[in-house]
Amino acid sequence: MVYDIIIVGGSYAGISAGLQVARARRKVLVIDGGQRRNRFAHHSHGFLGQDGRDPALIASDARTQLLAYSNVEWVSELAARAIKRGDAFEITLAEGRSVTGRRVILATGVTDELPAIAGLAERWGTSVFHCPYCHGYELNGGPIGVLATGPLSMHHALMLPDWGPTTLLLNEAFEPDVEQLASLQQRGVALEREPVKSLSGHAEVTLSSGRMLQLAGVFVLPRCHMAAPLAEQLGCEFEPGPMGDFIKVDAMRETSVPGVFACGDAAMAAGNVAIAVGDGARSGGAAHQSLIFR
Repeated sequence: MVYDIIIVGGSYAGISAGLQVARARRKVLVIDGGQRRNRFAHHSHGFLGQDGRDPALIASDARTQLLAYSNVEWVSELAARAIKRGDAFEITLAEGRSVTGRRVILATGVTDELPAIAGLAERWGTSVFHCPYCHGYELNGGPIGVLATGPLSMHHALMLPDWGPTTLLLNEAFEPDVEQLASLQQRGVALEREPVKSLSGHAEVTLSSGRMLQLAGVFVLPRCHMAAPLAEQLGCEFEPGPMGDFIKVDAMRETSVPGVFACGDAAMAAGNVAIAVGDGARSGGAAHQSLIFR
């Protein structure tokens, strides 16, 4: 069987893309390894109609709705390899079976590389976050730490005072220049130059001297890496983003390889459920239309 569209990645962007294609009565296959990027978080915020829900339940409900369409199939497995064969694309699953589609949508997401600080990874998604819009409100105006990973952490530091009193933990990652120092002072951001040793409790930061900071939450910008090698295998171009390389797409979410589309976190530096859903919808519609108009 040749599917009209194969979607690799069954999280928010992938399911949203699949819904558009399913409703166009095209044959769709979704391949998903079950590793949502936000699987560490217990609540999702900022998504219209779903604010405060468990993100796992949002994803589960979305999958149920997608699979209600008889022209959709779902494979719960990792995609290991992708190649172009003539006018179609062949995806090899981890178990060794191959499937073929006329179009491919890569919604494979990214993995987050966190600073190597004891206790940080264990609190990722519960008291250590990356998105103020997703988690800032729930800190209830309490003290916030921004763990610097480089100059881009200035963006976090200047935003977060709207959610609570903010301390920029430089952690020897960079030193603000005169202009940046003025901006931080204007926003009321405190500076902490002593290196961070560890995190404990809810969000207690222990500095190298043993001094502790009691915080309501910590924000950090991780480095991002492709969660799957498929885009590289297919020859898709990448472009640098603020936290890592992303798949380069045009306005219609098509990559540099005709017939291959990309959406969600793999194709943009915006880890947010609502944005991923919208991006997936754009990608699904564009992929379907490419079957008609070329």
